[in-house]
Amino acid sequence: MRIPAILLLSALLPALSTTARADDCVPLVEAGWVRQPPMPMPMMAGFATIRNPCATPVAIVSASSPAFGSVELHETTRVDGVSRMRHVESLEVPAGGRATLAPGGLHLMLMQPRATPALGDSVEIELQLADGRRVRAGFEVRAANAL
Repeated sequence: MRIPAILLLSALLPALSTTARADDCVPLVEAGWVRQPPMPMPMMAGFATIRNPCATPVAIVSASSPAFGSVELHETTRVDGVSRMRHVESLEVPAGGRATLAPGGLHLMLMQPRATPALGDSVEIELQLADGRRVRAGFEVRAANAL
């Protein structure tokens, strides 16, 4: 009686392990960087590619950083030849897809720096997902003219 139960359990373990890994699936922050302002300013911008390897979409609803008093999702658009920035409530990353935070488009607005980060420093930023999970990543500080 014990041998069939062991065989059944050993047959189920790979499926159980796969399910556990799928439940733990989180988006990945790739190539994160922060643009150092050309002069001292109370804000900076953060950029990255957020890849979602999961089978379901995820939504980023907020962000925070110990290095800044406030972090928000923003989008820059051009209206009648004028750049405008607006707060974005959430950013959906499709299943198996990606979202790009880049200069001139979606980005993180990092406000009220607690100290001025130097070129090459890494700034920790945490993204809050709609389901309550959090994703942390280091963002490299780059020069003001970085693209």
